[in-house]
Amino acid sequence: QAQLAESGGGLVRPGESLELSCQASGFMFSLYPMNWYRQAPGKEREWVASIDSTGRIIKYADSVKGRFTISRHNLRKTLSLQMNSLKPEDTAVYYCNTRDTWGQGTQVSVSS
Repeated sequence: QAQLAESGGGLVRPGESLELSCQASGFMFSLYPMNWYRQAPGKEREWVASIDSTGRIIKYADSVKGRFTISRHNLRKTLSLQMNSLKPEDTAVYYCNTRDTWGQGTQVSVSS
């Protein structure tokens, strides 16, 4: 059974950084593209970033381009999201995803 588990969220001030991690299990992680999504209070879930199975093809939403970096370690079966220069509008629950599998999410709050 495929499972994803996010960690690394927290409360930070504007301009600070956080790194999220997602541990995968139960499937051949190295074969699948992975995604990060987020959902802010009262808003729909939105796509943040994607990375292909090899780590060579990466895409970002315009709202995070230049500030966030997605990466993966196929041997460790982990997906990461380095978030720099955080803004209050980045406040959301962040989810990792592949196909129809979602983690439980990790809360990121950015506030002064």
